Amino acid sequence: MSVQPRYSPTMATFCRLFLLLSALTNALGSNICTSRGSTNCQQCLTVDPKCAWCSQEEFGKGGSSISRCDLSQNLLDGGCSEDSVEFPSSTMTVQKDKELSDKATGSAGHVTQIRPQKINLKLRPGDYKQFTVSVKQVEDYPVDLYYLMDLSFSMKDDLDRLRTLGNDLAKTMGRTTSNLRMGFGAFVDKTVSPYMITYPPEAVKNPCHGIHETCLAQFGFKHVLSLTERVASFNEEVGKQLVSRNRDAPEGGFDAIMQAVVCKDKIGWRPDASHLLVYTTDAKTHLALDGRIAGIVQPNDGLCHLDNENVYNKTTVLDYPSLGLMTEKMSENNINLIFAVTNYVLPLYQEYSQLLPGTTVGMLTGDSGNVIELIEQAYAKIRSKMELEVLDVPEELNLLFNATCLNGEIIPGVKSCSGLKVGDTVSFSVEVQLRGCPKEKSHTFTIKPRGFKDSLEVTVEYACSCNCEADAEGNSTLCSNGNGTYECGVCQCHSGRLGPRCECSVEDYNPTDDANCIPKPNSPVCNGKGVCLCGQCSCHASEFGQVWGKYCECDDFNCLRFKGELCSNHGKCDCGFCQCDAGWKGKNCNCTTRTDTCMSNIGLLCSGRGTCECGVCQCTQPGAYGATCEKCPTCPDSCTIKKKCVECQHFKRGQYITDNSCSRICKDEIIPVDELSDKKNAVNCSYKDVNDCVEHFQYYEDASGKSILYVIKEPECPEGPDILVVLLAVAGAILLLGLAGLLIWKLVVTIHDRKEYARFEEERAKAKWDTANNPLYRGATSTFTNVAYRGN
Repeated sequence: MSVQPRYSPTMATFCRLFLLLSALTNALGSNICTSRGSTNCQQCLTVDPKCAWCSQEEFGKGGSSISRCDLSQNLLDGGCSEDSVEFPSSTMTVQKDKELSDKATGSAGHVTQIRPQKINLKLRPGDYKQFTVSVKQVEDYPVDLYYLMDLSFSMKDDLDRLRTLGNDLAKTMGRTTSNLRMGFGAFVDKTVSPYMITYPPEAVKNPCHGIHETCLAQFGFKHVLSLTERVASFNEEVGKQLVSRNRDAPEGGFDAIMQAVVCKDKIGWRPDASHLLVYTTDAKTHLALDGRIAGIVQPNDGLCHLDNENVYNKTTVLDYPSLGLMTEKMSENNINLIFAVTNYVLPLYQEYSQLLPGTTVGMLTGDSGNVIELIEQAYAKIRSKMELEVLDVPEELNLLFNATCLNGEIIPGVKSCSGLKVGDTVSFSVEVQLRGCPKEKSHTFTIKPRGFKDSLEVTVEYACSCNCEADAEGNSTLCSNGNGTYECGVCQCHSGRLGPRCECSVEDYNPTDDANCIPKPNSPVCNGKGVCLCGQCSCHASEFGQVWGKYCECDDFNCLRFKGELCSNHGKCDCGFCQCDAGWKGKNCNCTTRTDTCMSNIGLLCSGRGTCECGVCQCTQPGAYGATCEKCPTCPDSCTIKKKCVECQHFKRGQYITDNSCSRICKDEIIPVDELSDKKNAVNCSYKDVNDCVEHFQYYEDASGKSILYVIKEPECPEGPDILVVLLAVAGAILLLGLAGLLIWKLVVTIHDRKEYARFEEERAKAKWDTANNPLYRGATSTFTNVAYRGN
C-alpha cells in the first residue's frame, strides 16, 4: 500500500501564491516593450513587432509609471483609445499568380515556370513574412546553343571533327526541344606579346610560319554565326574556319565567354529560351590580373565590345574578366555554361565550376568525338537541378529558404533540388525578415531559378513610421511654450531642454532629483552611464553604440561576441541579448540553421551517418569522418557506395556515367592491381556486375585522409561451358527422350491391346449359339425329274 503525501492548507495556499507571483514576474519580465524606455513612436516600433504606441494626449497622466510603448492590449486596458494606438502590422499581398505551364506550346513568352510572379510585403522591423515559391521546368522549352571553340593549333583535329557534327548535334538536341537555334564563335588569345608570336615578322600574319603551315592570324574573340535555326548555316560557317596559333599555353577563353554572354543582341540570345554556352578547349585559361604581364591594367568592364566585323576590339585594352564578374553577367543573362574540356585540364575546370554557379563540366575526347553526347548529358544535368538565386537584396533584409523536393521532405536552409525530370514541380518556402529601418521607404528584389528568365518580384515596404507623425506640431505650446515639437502624444524637446513637457533646462541642476535616477539602493546614478537632469537620466553618448533606457540600463554593444564580431555579425545586440537574424541561432548567433553545407555528394545529409549541427556534420556512425561523414572504411555501407565509383571510374559504366555525375561525386584515386594486399584498416569489397562477374576492390584511407580504391584489373567471371560436353549432353538427352517416348508408346499400346482382348473374351463367353442351316448352304447332290420321260 502506497502512502500519499499530505500538505497543510497553509502550505498549499503558499504554493499557489508563489506560482502566481512567478507567473506575474515572468509576464512582466517578458514584456520587452516597456523595458526599452522608448521616447517616441518610431523607437517603439523598432523594439519588437509586438509593441504598440499610444498617441493619446492625456494617456498616463494619472500614473507616471505607465509607458506609451507597450503591448497593444495593455494600452487599451490602460485607457488608450483604439484610434490612438499605433500598431502597424506586417502584411503580404500576392499581386500576380499565374498558373504554371505544362508545355512550351505556342509563344514561349506565355510560358510560366515560377509561381507566384509578384508579391508585395509590408514589414515591421524584426518581423517576417513567409511565402511559397513553386518552380517547374516545362517540356519542349526553346533552346539557344552557342558553340564557343578554342581555335589554337592544338584543336585542329577537333575543328575537323566538328565540321561533320552539326546535323547530328541538331538531331540529338531535337529529342529535348523542337525549337533549337545554334550559333558559333571562336577564340585564341590577346593579340599582344607575350601571348602572341611576333617574331619573325611573317609570324604576325601567319603564326604557323615557323612550322611550315598556314593558319589564321591570331585574334582574341570573333563572333562567327548568330543563333539560327538553319543547321546548314552552322555547318557552312564551321567548315570555313581555320585554326590559329599563339605563344603561351593558357588561352583567352574567359574574354570570349564574357563577350558571348553580354553581346546578347549580336549573338541573338532569345529572352524566352534556355541559353547554353558550350566552351571547348584543351588548355588552361587566363584570369583577371594576368593582363598585367602585357601591361594591360584596365579591369574588364563587362560590356560588349564587338566591332562591325564582330571581332572583340578591346582585347589589348581590357584585362581578362574575374570569376566574380563572369558570375554576375551570366546570372543577368541567364547563361548556362558548359565546359567541354580534355582530361588534362578537367580538374582545373571542375574547380572553376565550383566558383561559377550554373556551370557544368564534361570530359572531351582528344578529337571532340564525344561532344554531342557530352552536351546532351550536360543539358540533362542542367535540367535535373533547380536552384534559386536572389538578386539585389539590401543588407537590412534577411532571407531564409527551405526546400521541398520530390520526396516531400523539407530541407531547411536549402534553396536547390536535384534529381529532377522535365515536368517535375518543386517548391521553396521563403522567409523575409526586416532587421532595421533603412533610409528608403521600400525596396524591390528578385528571386529566380538559375538560368531561367522567369522570376518572382518581391517589393518590401518598410513599416518604420507612425501615422501620428503627420500631425506633428512644431514649437507647440504643449511643450512649455514652444520648447519642443508635439508628436504622437509626447514632446520632442529642443536641444538643452528636458522633461515630459520640456519644462526643464539642462542648466538647472537640483541634486535632489538624483533619487529619481537611481534604479535600486546603492546603485550609481543612471547605472554610471549617464547624468540625472531634471529627474531624468540623460545617457552618455558612446563611441561603441547607443545607450538608452530609463536608467541607461540598455545598450547595443554589450552582447556576446564570436571571433571578435558582435553577435557573430549575424544578429542585433538589444539590451544585452542577441536578436539573431533569420537563419541563425544561439546565444551569440554563431549557429546557422542551413543544412546545404552538410549535404554529401550522393545527396544525403551527412551521408546518412550523422546530424547537421550549425552547418557542420557531427558524425554519429562509428568510424565515419570527413566534412560530410563521407569517409568510413568500416561502415557497412562503404562497399555499396564505393562500388558505384569503381563502376564509373574504372569500368566506365553504371549510374554515375549515365547521369554524368562521376567526376562530381567520385574523388577517389583508382589504382588497378593484380591482387589485393593485406593493408591494415583497409576494407575488401566484392560484388557481382551485370555480366555475373565478381569484381574485387579494396577501400583504403591513407594517413592524410586521401581515399584510394585498389581494383583488381580483371573480374572473376565464371568459365564458359565445354562445347563437346554440352553437345554430348544434348545428344544423350535427345536419345534418352526418344527411348523414353518409345517405351511409353509401347506401354500404352500393350495396355490398350490387353483391354481390347479382355473385352473380346468377355463377350465370347457371354454368347449363346443355336443349331440352324445356313440359308446359303447347298447340298452336294441334287435330283432333277425329267417331266418328258415316259419310261418303258
